[in-house]
Amino acid sequence: MTAATEIAPGITVDSFLDGRVEALQHARGHHRAGLEAVLLAVSLDSRLTGTVADLGAGVGVAGFCAAARCPHARVVLVERNAEAVACARQALTRPANAAFADRVRIAATDITAPEAERTAAGMGRDLADHVLLNPPFYPEAAGSRSPNPARADAHVLDVGGLDSWLRAAASVLKVRGDVTVIFRADGLAQLLAAIGRRFGALDILPIQPRAGEPAHRVLVRGLKGAGGPLRILPALVLHGDTGNGFTPEVEAMLRQGRALSLVVRAWHGGRGAPSRVDSHEDSGA
Repeated sequence: MTAATEIAPGITVDSFLDGRVEALQHARGHHRAGLEAVLLAVSLDSRLTGTVADLGAGVGVAGFCAAARCPHARVVLVERNAEAVACARQALTRPANAAFADRVRIAATDITAPEAERTAAGMGRDLADHVLLNPPFYPEAAGSRSPNPARADAHVLDVGGLDSWLRAAASVLKVRGDVTVIFRADGLAQLLAAIGRRFGALDILPIQPRAGEPAHRVLVRGLKGAGGPLRILPALVLHGDTGNGFTPEVEAMLRQGRALSLVVRAWHGGRGAPSRVDSHEDSGA
């Protein structure tokens, strides 16, 4: 094992999509990506083309899974944390990621930085056709901030809040490009206030732990430069009535990269941009 490929102490190698993706993550003290990142990736039609920007990408799990599922798309990971960027860069050298590594690039910058700085780092205007966002879930006032800067960055919104994230998404998206955000269900009002300033034709997918329970996450998609009524889609249920196992539908998403069909069909059946997908059916990865 060479110095370039040796895994540093405290770093784990984690597999996603049944081993089609490998990510390097800190075992402790940092945010560890998982379910939310994969749900973002499987919300995309696997035949889309163009560029997907994963803003605040962390170690790259959502972007890597998107690249693995969407062989005709290019992916840009945008991340400011140097340790996360280093993990993402090293992960791209791993054999498991060879099928998509040449379609992924990393822009090491802060999405809230001045435009000139972001552009110099490779995050310019009209960069992307699709944006994925998994922003920090909690406002500064929600509780004590972690003393670990990396964990705090991943979990606590900066002063600009969600608005700064949606402003960045709008700046990099082409007209009629789409943004998909996963967030806390109890923060939906906050998210709608921010996304509604710049995006229209909003679709909301509630995500429930179990049938009959309140949603704890929402997936929201909007279209830049478009109008249209807000729609609430049927909920995605993660687990069966007993135990902690995932439903067969969710298991297929997490293991096989199967499309989150509720979102893909709703979007590309009438809301999305047909020029960026080849047909109206998406069977999965």
